[in-house]
This record gives sequence, C-alpha cells and structure tokens, in this order.
Amino acid sequence: MDALSVLLQNVHLFETKYYRLDGTGNWSYSITRQDTILFYLVMSGGFCIDVGNGPRETRAGDMIMIPNAYKHVSYALNYNGDEAQPLDELLIDCKDRTLELKGNGDSNANSSLILIECKYDKAMIRPLLSVLPSILPEVNDEADGRFEVIDVEIRLLTLEAERERMGKTAVINHWASIMMIECLRVYIERLPEATDNWLTAMKDPFLTKALVAMHEMPSENWTINKLAEVAGMSRSSFAQRFKEVVGIPPLTYLMDYRLRLAARYLRLQQNSISRISELVGYASDSTFSQAFKRVYGISPKAYRQQYQQQTLA
Repeated sequence: MDALSVLLQNVHLFETKYYRLDGTGNWSYSITRQDTILFYLVMSGGFCIDVGNGPRETRAGDMIMIPNAYKHVSYALNYNGDEAQPLDELLIDCKDRTLELKGNGDSNANSSLILIECKYDKAMIRPLLSVLPSILPEVNDEADGRFEVIDVEIRLLTLEAERERMGKTAVINHWASIMMIECLRVYIERLPEATDNWLTAMKDPFLTKALVAMHEMPSENWTINKLAEVAGMSRSSFAQRFKEVVGIPPLTYLMDYRLRLAARYLRLQQNSISRISELVGYASDSTFSQAFKRVYGISPKAYRQQYQQQTLA
C-alpha cells in the first residue's frame, strides 16, 4: 500500500450534505462552518470564492476543496459579493436539495454548482489539515484545475440528487472521500522538492516505506534501527532525513500517530482500554495511560467517558 493510502485509511468523512446551487444575476452568499471540509463542483458557468485571502475565480469543469476555512463568501462572476446573505438562511427555502440563487443584474452570468460539506475525525486528520493551503488546487495550478474524475463526479452526484435510493448517504460519503483523495494527491504531486511541507515524504522512495510500516503496524516494537532497515537506509541517514522532511524524529511521529489512533478507538467504543493499548503498541495499560494523559490531559477512561457524555448531550 502507498503512503497516502495508509495515511488516509483511518480518516473518515461523515454527515455529508450536498446541495445544487443555481445562480442567476448578481447573487452572493456567505457560509460559516467549523470542523468541516467543503467541495465545489462547477457544472456550468462559474463563480468567485473568497476564503479570506482574496477572490478566486472558478469555471465550468473545476473542482475545488476547502479543507479548513472557517468562513468564506461565494458570488457571481463580475460581482463584488457585497451584502452576502448567510447560506443557512437561504437554505430554509431549499427544496429537494436545490437552491435558486437569484440576484439583480445581468442574467447572462448564470452558474450551476454542487456544494458538498463533510464532517471529519479531527484527531486523525489534524496533521494533514495543518499543512494544506486554504483552497485546493492552489491559484498557480488553476490552469490544471480540471480533474480527470470531474465528469464522473458530476454525473453520479446529479443522479443521486434526482433519486431517493437505499444507500444514498453511503454513496455520497464515499464520493466525497474520493474527491478529497483526488485533490490531495494532485497537491502532493505538485509539491516542489525544496519545501518544508512534510507531505513531501509521501513522494520520498525511502521515507515512504517507513511511513507505511508505522501506519500499517503501529503495534510493532519499532526502533530507529528497524525503521531504517525498512527504509533501506543507514540508521543515522534515516533519522536525519526523516526529521528534515517530516519535521519531527521518527519515534515522535510514531508516538503521535499511536495516540491519535488510540483516541479514535476510544471514541468508537468497540474495544477495551487494555485491548486498545495492545493495538497501538504499548506494553502495559499503565504506560499507555501515562502517555495518553501527557498528550490529552486526561486518562483514556476519562476521555472515553467524556466523549460518551458529549454524544448523549
């Protein structure tokens, strides 16, 4: 399995919502979300989007991902987006997941979009989101912003929007995940070699082997020597290269991943704490509890109880 696949194998999108937005004239809206990934598929026309760092134009055939923006404004081309109304207020009148965005002015500026919003597991995806730009693809990639999967995405999502069939939510969740993967791999493929973004490790033929091993077998008793052997490097060269590219030593990366994975298992509530400590590579419950508390501030038991209370609230 490749490094990006193992990086994403415990990253799950859920509670996916989608809307078809048909705009005429000088329309605009603002949208505020937390802990949400947003996608736009531009079916026809185009629009401008501003996530806080200036307007960005999109055109028919574009797919964009907003991985971590708290608020953004969308509006018709050749318009300034003034007096943007909150989208949630507009969605009150939404029927069959289709919203008519009507504005004054030139009706030739028509556009049709699909907006998809997804919740995600914050703990598992945090390192990834921390190094992504506010919008994908980046501005300098706009000429290549038309992804190969765009036509398939639009056809499938339009079909799902038109019919009420069993498994609709599962289908939408899966296709949102595919869109995220497509955006991420295009972004990673275009990362320059001289960058401090740790995602360049996904392209490193040596570090990739070690990353895959840690993610696929977190319970293994990994040492620097074992990881260097997997990577096909000397111990010192591997340790230095890993820290230079990823930003932290290999075993620090491993500990962080193990504890994020443990937190996910605790939230899923499918295994005992003893079993979770085994799954993430700790020799004893007490060692696991101490490590978990150093990072999360509370014991694994208290963390699970806190999550249960929040879920029931």
